[in-house]
Amino acid sequence: MSAPYLVADGLSVAVDRREVVADVSFSASRGSLIALVGPNGAGKTTLLRALAGLLPSRGGLTVGGASVAALGAREKARTFAYLPQGHLVHWPLPVRDVVALGRYPHGAVDPARLSRADAEAVERAMRVADLEPLAERPVTALSGGEKSRVALARMLAVEAPVVLADEPVASLDPYYQIEVLGLLQRAARAGAVVIVVTHDLGLAARFADRVLVLAAGRLVMDGPPEEALGPGPLADVFRITAFRGGTADQPVIVPWSAV
Repeated sequence: MSAPYLVADGLSVAVDRREVVADVSFSASRGSLIALVGPNGAGKTTLLRALAGLLPSRGGLTVGGASVAALGAREKARTFAYLPQGHLVHWPLPVRDVVALGRYPHGAVDPARLSRADAEAVERAMRVADLEPLAERPVTALSGGEKSRVALARMLAVEAPVVLADEPVASLDPYYQIEVLGLLQRAARAGAVVIVVTHDLGLAARFADRVLVLAAGRLVMDGPPEEALGPGPLADVFRITAFRGGTADQPVIVPWSAV
């Protein structure tokens, strides 16, 4: 295992004077995909935004050995590629131009005048998100699932060492759910730290190297899927039982009944 690249040490976040994330500590090495799971209201989105440096937090947070708080805005944007929930675009821009916005942290301010390196990054992101046939379509004319893939491609175009995605498969059909988690896994294997918030425990079990389980703002489990999503945590945190199996050395978890 390589040395930790992203380290949270006692990270806490308060929103409107209420502590939403409390004393969360973990580290992540490049090359790993981590699923962040938990019930509604557990603080998953708040934690993800704090990791990206988008919310003020207490405690330690470093990336590549440097304090995230000390990074300038442009450097932070090059280091963290963040995909929020919703990710709507309200202007009828061509898909390629929207994806090109991911190169803004690298100095690309005009999608019509990209450097060769920026243009190649945009094309790579569109290819992995299967958007090449839609390149000239106005993004406002796309379906919800297609818009989600555009937002994902824009995030990947940043080519950041840390990728933070908040429910990236929420509006996608099963084919693209598997495709998107697969491409995020490939991004991890290529050397990124990838952290994905998801409610789909089956996808988390299949694609994640580690699972962080958040409950009431606290990290209650951190381990491989077969442990973090074991019968005990599922009953205690999610109040469910699950059908369990395995295939191709991957755990299979299907939520089954309430407890």
